[in-house]
This record gives sequence, structure tokens and C-alpha cells, in this order.
Amino acid sequence: MKSKAYRAVDVNRVDLAAWLKDRDESLVHAGLDIGKDEVLSTLRWGPADFDRPWRTRNPLEVVRLAELLSGVACGRQLVVAMEPTGTYGDALRQALEQVGLIVQRVSPKHASDYAEIFDGVPSQHDGKDAAVVAELAAQGKSWPWPQHRPTEVEQELAYHVDWIDGQRRQMMQWCGRVEALLSRHWPEATKIVALCSSTLLQCLAEYGGPRGLAEAPDGFECVCRWGRHFLSIEKAQALVDSAYETVGVAMGRWDEERLRRYAQTIQTCRREMRASQRRLRELTSAHTAIRAMAKIVGVATACVLWVDLGDPGDYHCAAAYRKAMGLNLAERSSGHWEGQLKISKRGPSRVRRWMYLAALRWVRKEPVRSWYLRQKEQRRGEGKPAVIGVMRKLALVLQRVGGCGEIFDPSRLYSWLMK
Repeated sequence: MKSKAYRAVDVNRVDLAAWLKDRDESLVHAGLDIGKDEVLSTLRWGPADFDRPWRTRNPLEVVRLAELLSGVACGRQLVVAMEPTGTYGDALRQALEQVGLIVQRVSPKHASDYAEIFDGVPSQHDGKDAAVVAELAAQGKSWPWPQHRPTEVEQELAYHVDWIDGQRRQMMQWCGRVEALLSRHWPEATKIVALCSSTLLQCLAEYGGPRGLAEAPDGFECVCRWGRHFLSIEKAQALVDSAYETVGVAMGRWDEERLRRYAQTIQTCRREMRASQRRLRELTSAHTAIRAMAKIVGVATACVLWVDLGDPGDYHCAAAYRKAMGLNLAERSSGHWEGQLKISKRGPSRVRRWMYLAALRWVRKEPVRSWYLRQKEQRRGEGKPAVIGVMRKLALVLQRVGGCGEIFDPSRLYSWLMK
């Protein structure tokens, strides 16, 4: 049976006057546990003095909950706290602010760690989570969380960041499928040109596979025209010859149609990404911080950082900015056993994806490349830890450049890597 202490009461059955009878406390904390379909809220009146939680249907009854909490706040100070659970609580936050209540935020990590300390039981459920949030708020483990009203420019910036990230992830999915099909039907192609080269994609979009290119009377001329000055005559001829001589499995009509559609989808994703990148450059042309960071990691990555992490100048130090990316080191050791240092991976994963791409671009350049190759050799060919090391240093540089206004010197990145 459910514990009576956590058994919820429907918010429409709450008689506020009877609920507040004989309550004369001047400070009360309300903890909210946000779910997709339900919100459970608990009032904490003092140490070990909690009310049974109120159950609210989300979002149908959030206005009713806001009105009840506004009534609780009459004549006393009310602190409302919740965990940042995606967008499910945004409608409730808006309703609370409309009745004059300021919401505070509690770390989900703190709430998870405190669950067993709270009542001595390592269980977690919605009613208990609401009480834990209220308890942490009473202990001062919460921070103001006002709902920011973005400007038109900020909304468009966030839109293009979401769009370019979504298109890139979709493109990588289709690239994986193209690679699998080419390995079966035209394995020589990716040995001559890169998998997602514009020339190879245009060949696939036009002909659907090696047979169409081999049968086309102007195949060589088309390949040269698509490759322009980026593709040498020798590679163009080798690509056409491989279409004649491929040892891949023969393709049927629907195999060719599938590969053609995949290639066309990748081309569409690339066009959408380029259009969003152009617009991001226009939007940030007069933005000092983003333009400064863009010189280090590119416009798209700089915009991702701004949208997901905010102004780097709002962080008190570069290490805090790096921690917000989830690039701070975490260790689990006990006794004689020493755990491996790993990044915490806290915060938005999108930030780390784009920072990883920026680090890959940096390891192609000197002097970072020499440092990267030495680190890779020391780790017996494993290069990913070295790339993560570049990401961590880039995070520090970005905060100093975008937040403190320092001038970026590429040569100093190598000296920072050596620290």
C-alpha cells in the first residue's frame, strides 16, 4: 500500500481556508515535482512538517495550482521551488509569475542524492520528490529562476541553432546508410573520394549507383564539372573507371532509387545548414561576444554556446563555464582502487557535440596537431582523450575571449595545452 504521508490530494478538492487553519508560520516552502501529465506539490511549514502533496493535471489545472499557491502566500513569505525538467514546467512557471510568485530552481543532482538522507529510504517517487525539493529550498539549496522573455533576435537565433543542429544530426544518419550501401554495391568509391564529398553525392543523386555513371556517355565530364577545382582529373577518371570495374553487388532498380533518395536528402540537409549559417552570420554581425568566439570555434558553434549556456560573461570564472558544458573531470575512487578520470557530461549534450567538432578542426592545425599526435602515441593510438583535452582548453579560452574581452592568440592555445 502507498504510504499515507505521500498520498496525493486532487488540487480541485483542496479547501484552502481549511488547509491553512491554525497555520501562522511566516515562511513556507513549496516543492514541485514536474511530470508530463501531472504536477505534485508539497508545502513545507517547518522541519519535519510537511503537508500531503497536491496532484495537478498538467497543463489543464496549472492555473488552479497557481491560484492556490498565491493564496498560501497571502500574509506570509512563500518560496516555490522546482527542478529544471525540460519544458514540461514552463506553462506552470508562467502561471506562477502571472500571480506574482517567483520560482526557484533546485539541482536534480542534489535532489537525487538527498532522497535517502531525507527519510532514510532509498526510494524515489513523485510525492517524495516534491518534499525533497521543498526541503532543499528550505536549506538554501535553490536559486532564483525567472522566466526569460526572449527578444525577436534571440528567438530567431535559437530557431536557427535548433534547425542547423537537427539537420546535421539527420544528415549524419543518412550518411551512415549511404556508407553501408556503398560498401555493398560500390566499395571502391569511398577509397577514391570522401564518403560525403559533394561530387560523390551528386553522382549518387544523379545516377543512383555505379551502373548509371558507367552507362552515361558524358559521365566523366559531369564528374569533372561537379568536382570543379577541388577534384583532380586523375581522381575523376578513377571514380568513373571504378564504376565500370566495381566488384560490388549488382544493384536493382529499387536499390538505386534508395541510394539516390539518401543522397538527395543529404544534399537538402546541407543546403538547409548553409542557409542557417548565413543567417546566423547576419544576426551576429554586431554581437561582440559571439563574433569573438566565432573566430575560435566558428559561427554555428558560438551560437550554440550562446543559446544553450548564455552569456559567458555571466560566469564568475572560466572553470565554471567549462563545468556548465559538462567538461569538468569527475573521479570515483575508493581505498586502493583509483577510478579513471572522466568528464562529467552534465549540461546540454548539444554543446559537447559542437565543441567536439570544433576540437577536431583544431587538431588538424599546427602546433595543436603535433601535441595531439604525441598524446595519441602515448595512449597507444587512442586519440579521443586528446581531443577532449583540446575541448577543455577551448572552453577556458572561449570564456576569457567572449566573457572577459581578451584578445585570442592562437599560439597561446598550445601553451595552455602544455599546462
